[in-house]
Amino acid sequence: MMLTRKQVKEFQEHSKQLFLANGIVLAAHEVDQIEVADFGLNEFEVTGLGLLVYVNTPRVCAKELIMLPMQTCPEHRHPRIDEHNPGKEETFRCRAGKVYLFVSGERTDQPLALPPKDSEAYYTVWNQVELNPGDQYTIMPNVKHWFQAGPEGAIITEFSTTSLDQFDIFTDPNVSRFTTIVE
Repeated sequence: MMLTRKQVKEFQEHSKQLFLANGIVLAAHEVDQIEVADFGLNEFEVTGLGLLVYVNTPRVCAKELIMLPMQTCPEHRHPRIDEHNPGKEETFRCRAGKVYLFVSGERTDQPLALPPKDSEAYYTVWNQVELNPGDQYTIMPNVKHWFQAGPEGAIITEFSTTSLDQFDIFTDPNVSRFTTIVE
């Protein structure tokens, strides 16, 4: 089921209220700029996130990521672009809720998050990093990672080098970075 414009507007309003409840003030025009990403899988409440880009220049990027309870961002990496750009380095800082971030490294014995049903084959890194409000973690370029919000959802501030989403490589070949919205 593709997202409708009404669903996008509802999520933007939900995000606005979530930001306000957590002391994050947005400019009036920013609410309409909150992007809703379902990664082309058409199951937004399971796999997806909202994002608000504050700035994205050739050197730096700052975003807010908004996730519903137990919502997952699929496994991906930010590869080298060319000899001048080694790929995106990003730092996630949890602002509200809880985030289970999975990166390359030693497998966590009993992870607190699981991939969405029927897509387990596309989740290959299992070193769990739990982020609570005030915690942050830096992901270096080309490192596979995926993340899932806890049971209350999450707000994550992302600070990174320039973001070139079109170059991201997802483990799941069915993923598309772009969402189709219908009337």
